[in-house]
Formats: sequence, C-alpha cells, structure tokens
Amino acid sequence: MAALAFLVTRGDWRASVAVLGGGVLIGVSFFAIRGAIEEFTRFADGPRDPARRPRRGRALVKMAGRYALLVILAYVMIARLRLHPLGLVAGASSVVAAAALEAGRLLWKKT
Repeated sequence: MAALAFLVTRGDWRASVAVLGGGVLIGVSFFAIRGAIEEFTRFADGPRDPARRPRRGRALVKMAGRYALLVILAYVMIARLRLHPLGLVAGASSVVAAAALEAGRLLWKKT
C-alpha cells in the first residue's frame, strides 16, 4: 500500500510515510484491544489466588491509557508530523484489505 501511494502521488514520499504511520496506528490499536480483552477475561475466569481480588479499576485505567496513547499518536502524526489523514486511513485499512484478500484466496483454494 505504501508503494502504491508513492506511485500514485508521483514520488511524494510523505504519502508513503503516512500509509506506514497508519499501519503503526493499527498495530498499536491491535495490542490495546488484545491487552484489554486479556485483562477482562481474567475477571471472567476468576482470580487464581482466592485471597487476592481482581482490580477492576486498575484494568479500566490501563485500557483507557492504551486508548489515550492511540489518540496521542494520531495527534502527533497529523498535527506535528503533518502526515495526510487519508494516508493514515489507507495504512490502517491496508491490514483489513490484506486479511480480506487472504480469506478470499483461501476460499478460492477450497473450491
């Protein structure tokens, strides 16, 4: 996707960097969601040590902190680094597009 952005913009490297920045954002978002799910599944499973209670407030603050990190990263990329927002969206959606292509390829292979 970054190479395609470079070609479409006729050699403007900032478009490629914006697409890569979107990929970074989706990667951080993945780890934030995964971490939040792991924290909250601990509550569903119950504590390993019965004498120790799970700390729901701490898990909530941790999750909010991860999303605050995403907001700060997006702000820095758009406002300070002056990366184009459409490039960031293209980078973030390139992961979804790659997963969809792979799923389509696997379905095509089964038939």
